[in-house]
Amino acid sequence: MVRRAQVTHVRKRTGDIIPFKDEKIQIAIEKAMKAVDFSESQRAKEAEKLTEQVIERINARTSEFERNIPNIEQIQDIVEESLIASPYERVAKAYMLYRKSRQEARALKQFFNIRDDLKFGVNAIKVLEERYLLKDSEGKIIETPTQLFSRVSHAIASIEERYGKSKQEIAKLEHEFFELMKNLEFLPNSPTLMNAGTNLGQLSACFVLPIEDSLESIFTTLKNMAVIQQSGGGTGFSFSNIRPEGDIVKSTHGIASGPVSFLKIFDATTDVIKQGGKRRGANMGILHCTHPDIKKFIVAKRDISKLTNFNISVAVTDDFMKAVEKKKSFSLINPRSKKASEIVSASEIFNEIVKSSWLTGDPGMIFIDEINRKHVLPEMQIEATNPCGEVPLIAHESCNLGSINLAKMLKDRTEKGKKTVEIDFERLKKTIRLAIRFLDNVIDANKYPLQEIENITKANRKIGLGVMGFSDMLIKLEIPYDSKEALKIGEKVISFISNEARKVSCELGKEKGSFSNLNQSTFKSKFKTMRNATVTTIAPTGTISIIAGCSSGIEPLFAVAFVREVMEGKKLIEVNPNFQVASVKENFYSEEMIKKITQTGSVQEIKQIPTEFRKIFKTALDIRAEWHVKMQAEFQRYVDNAVSKTVNLTEKATPKDIAKIFLLAYKLGCKGITIYRYGSKPEQVLYLGTKSKPITAKVHYSGGCAGGICPL
Repeated sequence: MVRRAQVTHVRKRTGDIIPFKDEKIQIAIEKAMKAVDFSESQRAKEAEKLTEQVIERINARTSEFERNIPNIEQIQDIVEESLIASPYERVAKAYMLYRKSRQEARALKQFFNIRDDLKFGVNAIKVLEERYLLKDSEGKIIETPTQLFSRVSHAIASIEERYGKSKQEIAKLEHEFFELMKNLEFLPNSPTLMNAGTNLGQLSACFVLPIEDSLESIFTTLKNMAVIQQSGGGTGFSFSNIRPEGDIVKSTHGIASGPVSFLKIFDATTDVIKQGGKRRGANMGILHCTHPDIKKFIVAKRDISKLTNFNISVAVTDDFMKAVEKKKSFSLINPRSKKASEIVSASEIFNEIVKSSWLTGDPGMIFIDEINRKHVLPEMQIEATNPCGEVPLIAHESCNLGSINLAKMLKDRTEKGKKTVEIDFERLKKTIRLAIRFLDNVIDANKYPLQEIENITKANRKIGLGVMGFSDMLIKLEIPYDSKEALKIGEKVISFISNEARKVSCELGKEKGSFSNLNQSTFKSKFKTMRNATVTTIAPTGTISIIAGCSSGIEPLFAVAFVREVMEGKKLIEVNPNFQVASVKENFYSEEMIKKITQTGSVQEIKQIPTEFRKIFKTALDIRAEWHVKMQAEFQRYVDNAVSKTVNLTEKATPKDIAKIFLLAYKLGCKGITIYRYGSKPEQVLYLGTKSKPITAKVHYSGGCAGGICPL
């Protein structure tokens, strides 16, 4: 038993006086011991001894405290002193690092006047303040993170009343949804977090809008885009139906200006829209490889000051890719007359795509035949995707996304006295089941910006359950990202998620009814019931992975340690928590080493770090391009929609390297591919450092494309 302290009360940071509880000291010490892998029995025994020493120090210094009442900081100082004086140097470091991170988070919360009842990290607090926590008319935050998750879980669970669930069943489900989000095991896309339970109520992440070859269609779509983006959604378009520049306009006897001119109008409109002050506008512009203006489209973003609100991609066909490989010619087709307007070299077009991608990161490629070949509604052809390419959609369709935090889907296992980490498939299964029901309910809870969108969305009920924290999972399993073993883990995880998600959708079909276009789908002969046309997607996650404190999507780490611009004039060093734990546990942590890592973000040239950790903690730029593509393809094999993944390349990468990546992605069955060569855009969200300047990331950057547009 720990000897009681002579003090009876402690002063909180707010000034409130509360009873002193010495067990809190023991709990804090045990947490620090757990971080450096003390066994459970060892933690209990040694933490009790150390707590006794802390109490002795407190008793010896009561005269230093105001009215014999210590404050929280004084108590923590004494805990720190005791740990430093103990034989457990690693425990002391773990405690000190955690304490420092909490101090930084508290300072930010005080600045923004946020009452954080869930103890988020610094960057998560900044993101929550900017985008997610409700504010009053004067911009003052009026909800806590707990209230945010309560608002969302209540709005989504209450939909069950329409399907005959009792109040008790709904309350239980609401609690389960809340716990899922509070524990950061699953988070829905940003509009759902921002708008669920509010008057706006628009919950979808992404939309595809049609553009036909008439001014009426073009400007109707432009208006609809504005409405959607104002509510927080991203938009994708195919400009392939618009007649080429120089073509005849019979009604006016004029000359057509072509799809690129209208792309500029859409971009300018997005500039005007503020999306409620929460998210920048984001678009995907796609042009089919057979369009006569394809060359103009390919070079449209070589002027880096133009089309800043658009990602652009060329929709390439199997015939085009075969013509490239065989160095054959290719016909460009006028979408108005449906006649060939020019015969061109497919290799010439391909090389222009490669050159533009090398210069600026745009365009990417969409493998449109592969997309439609795998579409479960074959009669409903897809022409475009959402801004990051992970959701190919038919005209007027929207999709609701959410991601499971794989870093939370692990458990410890002890065998023959050795502790290992393994995937907790039971926990993953439970999370999948709740997440699919959650996302399906979002479809009914949604307040759609257009009736056409509501109709087709409810007819197909497409949802996209994905993952984040995959890189963190691999690190905790001690598996290098660029390895065959990592590919096997990827396959094991995504095949499990896909199979379980489909089972749940089948069950929901029996319970609530199938999506109305089931009989037009490839499921018709396989399933009697099915709630959702699609159930899986791999999104880039963006800010929700910052809230969850994990790596983005299926991306590798973008840096092990770097400087984050938390707000104007405020920068903080951010260290990957897995690396911090490993370096303290294995006793190679030092402040000097961390500063050295921030020069490049990479640990590969730091010899004091053991080789096995340098293998595990490789960053995106440390990993060869083919491993990026192989990982994307592995996930794509089991994903209904598509996979958002960026192949990050160093500044030294050549156009030849980019050509190889495009060809490999096509060969491996990817539905699209995005490449970003570092430094190809002057404005980036990630800047590599030098010996005198650290690597720096903008507040919202979580991984993936350092120069592209990500609305998530």
